[in-house]
Amino acid sequence: MKSFASLLIAAALAAPALAFAQAHGAAPAASAPAAAPAAQQAAAKPDAAEGEKRFTAVCAACHGADGNSGVPANPKLAQQHPEYIVKQLQEFKAGKRQSPVMQGFASQLSDQDMKNIAAFVTKNKAKPGFAKDKDLVATGERIYRGGVPDRQIAACAACHSPNGAGIPAQYPRLSGQHADYVAAQLVAFRDGGRKNSPQMTDVAAKLNDREIKAVADYIAGLR
Repeated sequence: MKSFASLLIAAALAAPALAFAQAHGAAPAASAPAAAPAAQQAAAKPDAAEGEKRFTAVCAACHGADGNSGVPANPKLAQQHPEYIVKQLQEFKAGKRQSPVMQGFASQLSDQDMKNIAAFVTKNKAKPGFAKDKDLVATGERIYRGGVPDRQIAACAACHSPNGAGIPAQYPRLSGQHADYVAAQLVAFRDGGRKNSPQMTDVAAKLNDREIKAVADYIAGLR
């Protein structure tokens, strides 16, 4: 009888404690593992095979089947840094980088889609480009490699590297990029049409049209 009475007393003491814990939001211990699938999903690795499918469906018509756009107004994406691709897609989707066309496409993509696409397209080798204007290429090289110190224009090579390879996760690859595209972006930075890089806005603001054309042409021929 004493044992039975002890059990009754223990149960009576435990019940208020359990009620208090539930009233103050304490979750049952068994529910903790439920968070694991969400964490695993957030940490999912990029899938290049899935990225190829999405790229083919959404991007290839403008940027080429392997990311080597044949249209000078559309950038080459092959061999670009994946972090840069993801960042630009996210900013198109959010409207931070303005482009009605790109915002329409990017709005169809989840963050995982963007990472998958970047994993696919950036592993493809970029086709080389060529400088076309012999009269301007020397000016472009001078600005790209040394800037214009007396006007406080920084050298492009300082961030994008001497051969245009850029710095992963920081600055995009420029080597061999279409001159038309590069010039259009520099003008957009200068004139306020593109506002997602304060550093580039500051540099482009000091360049005139001839200098922009010269730098863009030089970049197209970088190896």
